[in-house]
Amino acid sequence: MKKKMSGKQAVMEMLKAEGVTHIFGNPGTSEGPLIDMLGDYPEISYFMTLQESVAVGMGEAYARSTNTASFVSLHVDSGLANGIALMLDALNSGTPMVITSANYDSRKINETKTDLAELVRPVTKWAVELDLPDQIPSVMRRAFNEANSHPKGPVYVGFTANALEGIADMNIIPSAKIHDETRPDNTAIAKAAQLIKDSKNPVLMLGDRVSDDDAISEAIELAELLGTPVYQFRGAEVSFPTKHPQYMGIYSLRSKRSRQALDNFDLVIAVGMDVFEELFYWGDVILNSAQKLIHVDPIPGRIGRTEPTDVGVISNCKTALKDITYIVKKHITENAMGVEIDEINLRRHQSKLDVQYHHQTFENLVKDNWDMNPMSPARMMYELSNAIPENAMIMDDSVSNRDAVRHYFPAEKRGDIVGIRGQSIGGGIGATMGLQCANPKNPVFGIIGDGSAMMTIQGLWTAANDKIPCVFVICNNGMYRVLRVNYNIYQSEILKETEPAGENLLHSEFSTPFNIATIAQGMGLHGERITDPRQIAPAVTRVLKTGGPGVLDIVIDGSL
Repeated sequence: MKKKMSGKQAVMEMLKAEGVTHIFGNPGTSEGPLIDMLGDYPEISYFMTLQESVAVGMGEAYARSTNTASFVSLHVDSGLANGIALMLDALNSGTPMVITSANYDSRKINETKTDLAELVRPVTKWAVELDLPDQIPSVMRRAFNEANSHPKGPVYVGFTANALEGIADMNIIPSAKIHDETRPDNTAIAKAAQLIKDSKNPVLMLGDRVSDDDAISEAIELAELLGTPVYQFRGAEVSFPTKHPQYMGIYSLRSKRSRQALDNFDLVIAVGMDVFEELFYWGDVILNSAQKLIHVDPIPGRIGRTEPTDVGVISNCKTALKDITYIVKKHITENAMGVEIDEINLRRHQSKLDVQYHHQTFENLVKDNWDMNPMSPARMMYELSNAIPENAMIMDDSVSNRDAVRHYFPAEKRGDIVGIRGQSIGGGIGATMGLQCANPKNPVFGIIGDGSAMMTIQGLWTAANDKIPCVFVICNNGMYRVLRVNYNIYQSEILKETEPAGENLLHSEFSTPFNIATIAQGMGLHGERITDPRQIAPAVTRVLKTGGPGVLDIVIDGSL
C-alpha cells in the first residue's frame, strides 16, 4: 500500500523492511538528513567511524559473518573515495554490501557536483545515483537483491538532496531471498566423476566459496572417500577443518614447497576458488600437459579464466560436491576392484603421513628460535592460542605471520577464523569490530599486523565509543614485513637473482617506533605492551575481565 513520505524516511523504512539493524558509517553534512532520522528508528544502531575504511571493514566482516548484505553509509565523494580500496577487495572476493553516500542539490550540476556512481562503478557490482524520492524504494530493493545474489559484491546507491528531501507516494517492499543455488549439469558431473575414477593421485583444493555455500561437510566426505590430500586456496574462510588428518594447509604459488607439491598430482579438483590466481606471474599455464583440472564454481566467468580447464562445472559448491561424491561412491561400491580400493587406502595413508611431516617440519623450523628476544611469531601464536577462550573467534589480519596463525589456531567450522581477503591491508581494525558486532556472544580477537593497524588506527576510538568488546592483538615487528617477504620472492623466484634485497628493502622499516598500546589508552581502551611470551596469557585474562575493548601490543621478531 502506498504511503506518502519523504525520501529520507523511505530510505529508513526500506532498511527496516530489509532487516538492517547495524549501520557502519562516517557522517557528513550531505548525510545529515538520514542521520537526523535515526532517532525515530531505535531498532537500527549507527556505528560512527572516524575514517571510511574502518566503516567498510566493519561492513565487510559483518556481511560475511551474517551471510547477508551489510549497510555502509559514507560521505559524499571524498569519504566514498576513502572506502574504495576495501570496496575493490569486496568486489573481487564477493562480499555483499550496500554502500551509500549523499550528494548535494542536483541543481548544482554546473558547479562541483561529483558523479558519485561513476566514481565507484569500477569497484562495485552496480552503482546508481538518485534525484527523485520515489526512485528510492525500488532501487534499494534492487540494491539488496544485487548484493546478495551471485556473483555477490558491493552495490552503491547515491542520494542527492532532492531525492532525500522530496516527498512522494512510496511502496515499501523489501527484497526477497533469491534462490540461486545453481544445480550442476549432469553431463559435466559425469565427466568430472570419470576423471576422478581415472586419476591415480588427485588433490582437492578448496576456496572460500565452499564455505560460503555451506559445503564443508560435502568437501570432507569427498576427501575421505578418495583419500586425497586437501589444500585451501587463500583461506580467508574456513572451508575444511584444519585439524583433519588429510588437511595440508594453505596453498600458495609463492611457496616453493606448494609449487613442488603440485607436480605430484595428476588431477586437481578445484572447488569454489579462482584457480591459481596470484600476485606474481608464474606463467600463463601452471599445470603441465599431463595434469587435468576439474573446476567447480558458482560464478559464471570464473571457470577457465586463469587456467585451462578440462571439466568446468558452474554450480553451487554444495550440490556439485554431493553429486560428484554420489557417482564416485557408487562406482567404488559397485565396481571397484581390490587393487583400486588398495590404491585409495594407500593414498589416504600417504596423505596423513604428509600432513604429519608438514606439521613436524614447521615445528622443527621454529624450535631453535623458541626463546629468542624479541619473541618469534610462532611463540606468540602458540601462547595466544592457549590463552584465549574456547569459543573465541579469530579475525586474521596477521599478514606475513599467517602461517603461524593457521598452525596454532584450530578452525573446525566457518567463523572460527575469518581472514582479511583481497590485496589491501588496513582492513583488520574494522573487520575485528564487524565480526564482534555480528557475534556478540563470542569473544573476538583480531590478530593484526602493526602496519595494517596503523592505516586505520582511529578505528580503536569506535570500539571504545560504541563499547565493542573485541580484543586487538598487534603483531608489532616494527616494519612492513610483508614487503620484504614478497620482494625476496620476487627477486629470487621470478627474476632469479641470487642475492635478494628484501631483508634490507628501503622504506620498509618503521625506524621511528610506535607504541600502539599507548595509542589505545589515549582513545579510551585498555592497552598493554608485551615483550615476554609469558606475559601473554595473564594479559588476555586482564583484558577480558574489563568487559570492553582492548589492545595487546606484542613485540615480535621481524627477520625473514
